[in-house]
Amino acid sequence: MTLSALTICGIEELPAQKDRDVTHVLSILDPQHPGVGAFDSYPAHSRTTLHFHDIIDPEPGKLMPQPEHIEAIIRFGAGLADAGGEHLLVHCHKGISRSTAAMLTLMAAASPEQAADDLFARLSEIRPQAWPSSLMVRLADEQLDRRGSLVAALRRHYGRQIAERPHYVDFMTGIGRRAEVEMAEAAR
Repeated sequence: MTLSALTICGIEELPAQKDRDVTHVLSILDPQHPGVGAFDSYPAHSRTTLHFHDIIDPEPGKLMPQPEHIEAIIRFGAGLADAGGEHLLVHCHKGISRSTAAMLTLMAAASPEQAADDLFARLSEIRPQAWPSSLMVRLADEQLDRRGSLVAALRRHYGRQIAERPHYVDFMTGIGRRAEVEMAEAAR
């Protein structure tokens, strides 16, 4: 992935990105989400949209991230390899979990020799509030044959995040992500 700019944001932030010469967009939305009107005001760009919920454990009536979603993200990234010098924007609803996990997956696929902790450091530069979906990171780790390095680095990343953003403990616990908070606490 030889892009000149990488951006991660939530839906509410999309209007502010329209003048940034975005050429490629990866949208991750809930399955019943009607779409995003903000892109109507963007210059011409290539967009791929995936639909699944922001959950890490099964919930009735909700679609968890699946291996095929991660495969689609990796394929999307492979298509960017020929883009050169372009601007990629990845978004989900809030720009915290699914989009950051997708960006991490794209970076890991593009740089298979780069250390996982370095990838998370770069992710934090792009999106300081990043709390990547542990399920998506685990699936990416498996598909990219990272032998657990992405998951181990994710634990350390979570640990840093709750040290810097202690409110994430209650927030993540409240949305059913206690297992991720426990990963963070184990890494501290």
